[in-house]
Amino acid sequence: MRFLADFHLHSPFSRATSSRMSLESLDGWARIKGLALVGTGDVSHPGWTTELGKKLAPAEEGFFRLRHKSAASSAFPFRYRTAVRFVLCGEVSNVYRYNGRVRKIHSLLFFPGLASVRRFQNKLEELGKNIRSDGRPILGMDVRDLLEMCLDISPGIRLVPAHIWTPWFSVLGARSGFDSIRDCFRDLSGHIHALETGLSSDPPMNRRCSILDRYTLISNSDAHSPEKLGREANIFNCEFSYPGIMQALRHPGDRGLAGTLEFFPQEGKYHYDGHRKCGIRLSPREALELNMICPRCQKPLTMGVAHRVHQLADRSSPRRAEEPDCHSLIGLTEILSEIHRTGPGSQKVHRCYREVLEKLETTELDLLLTHPLEEIMESFPLLAEAVDRMRRRQVIISEGYDGRYGTVRLFQPGEL
Repeated sequence: MRFLADFHLHSPFSRATSSRMSLESLDGWARIKGLALVGTGDVSHPGWTTELGKKLAPAEEGFFRLRHKSAASSAFPFRYRTAVRFVLCGEVSNVYRYNGRVRKIHSLLFFPGLASVRRFQNKLEELGKNIRSDGRPILGMDVRDLLEMCLDISPGIRLVPAHIWTPWFSVLGARSGFDSIRDCFRDLSGHIHALETGLSSDPPMNRRCSILDRYTLISNSDAHSPEKLGREANIFNCEFSYPGIMQALRHPGDRGLAGTLEFFPQEGKYHYDGHRKCGIRLSPREALELNMICPRCQKPLTMGVAHRVHQLADRSSPRRAEEPDCHSLIGLTEILSEIHRTGPGSQKVHRCYREVLEKLETTELDLLLTHPLEEIMESFPLLAEAVDRMRRRQVIISEGYDGRYGTVRLFQPGEL
């Protein structure tokens, strides 16, 4: 079965997350986007798992569905093509000291059922960990020890290092990470099968590093509001079940992970080096010429993902053999925002978004990926031109840096 999945997102129990991240809203927006499988987010938080227990019912093995039809599912009148399922997963943060350095590692944990989730929560509370103040708890323990604890609780639990290149909070991050997955997980590194690339990198960038050859690369939205679902996602072609996706993460290809949907990585907010406070954005070469010092305030620059990948890369170009497909996309609201020359959150863009999907009777991700251009052209000629340019990667980019998102445009100034 071929389907789209987005695993990494957050609940209202996480800080800086929209109160609209309810299960009903996630179900509705997943249908609008065209996602068949989404993560529950924040599965370590007892308050959220109580809600999961009340509102979700078992479906396919290891998957769940809403017990009652979502009102949000009726937000758009056209017939949805996707029946949405949930999988139990969430992000945790490990902050600890190892080999003389403070490490800050974020990980995505997958669980085969609610029983294993509850055992996980109980174990953390026995160890004195605070899992109730934030949906993404901060655990003062070595991430290697967290993995060992998970394996002891249930062999079905899986750990995937999250957004692996982010400078501050990741396994390979320039500020607090390691130089390899093995350095981090040591004797248990064989239990790591997949890595999340993050918004500021994509699989071709990662495949310049031979130390990552053995890992499957996945992409997720890290959504803090429901409309951000699917801004990055995964294309699976496997059995539609928890064992199916776990097997696929170990064996990508025609009967596993078939591809990923990506940001243009330059749009990610840590792609280039820079110093946001001073408005300084630099390529890795430019930053090295300045010895990684901000030319305005003389403080250290934040090393971006492109630079960090270059540090660990041992290839000039990515490995190509038998790699899953990689599609770089721009969200429909961002495209419509550029066409109508107004903010992506404006009422005009919202109305047009609805009109496009209703008229074409499609989902957002289907529209961006495969919907026939001639059909789009009949009703929305500028949109058809924009989608065609995006698919051909004919884009105009201003790179993100030091926590500031970049921009990706499709039309030259004055062209519209």
